[in-house]
Amino acid sequence: MEHNTLKGIIFDLDGTLLDSMGVWYEVDRIFLTRHGITPPEGISEIVKKMTIDESSDYFIEQFSLPMTSKEVSDEIESIVTEKYEYELPLKPYVKEVLDKLDEKGIPYGVATATYPALAVKALERLGVLSRLKFLITEKDVGSGKTSPDIYYMSAKKLGLGKRQIVVVEDTLHSIRTASKAGFFTVGVYDELVKPEDWKEIQATATITMKDLRGLISIF
Repeated sequence: MEHNTLKGIIFDLDGTLLDSMGVWYEVDRIFLTRHGITPPEGISEIVKKMTIDESSDYFIEQFSLPMTSKEVSDEIESIVTEKYEYELPLKPYVKEVLDKLDEKGIPYGVATATYPALAVKALERLGVLSRLKFLITEKDVGSGKTSPDIYYMSAKKLGLGKRQIVVVEDTLHSIRTASKAGFFTVGVYDELVKPEDWKEIQATATITMKDLRGLISIF
């Protein structure tokens, strides 16, 4: 199933290249528990669409925390730093897929909502950072993935038009944003995605796949 107009890829990081979604589903609960707050049901679902600064402000306002946004952000980063620096693995088949893309001369980069330092530490440790054409975080654009800005900036780094670019994501809000912006979207399965969200991803993305191996067939 080749699409001859497709020339480059924008990869998400967490849940797409890096097996890290479990960390983010736990960190909000760990943070709130540390501050004597019983985590509400579904708190991670609420904040996952927010930027780091937005989620920090949300915690402060929602739970009346006597902290600054930076203090909240720094504490959450400290909780997950060790995981990114030493533990989190790549998702299955990532290295094999990147090898094939390199053989075909397909450029790719990462657009992520995570902390810049964490993304760099994990990707460097796993031997991926030097292979990327770019690494862009929400801090670079000032907005999260409910806005297409991070994809537009990534497209400029690739030097390609949006009709030439594949956006690979595992979350529904990101797929919705990239699809609405006119990119070719690939929804890739992660076991922590809710069944109803996966069903909606299948209905929204250009194509979906259970793992990244299917990417090779579209170039």
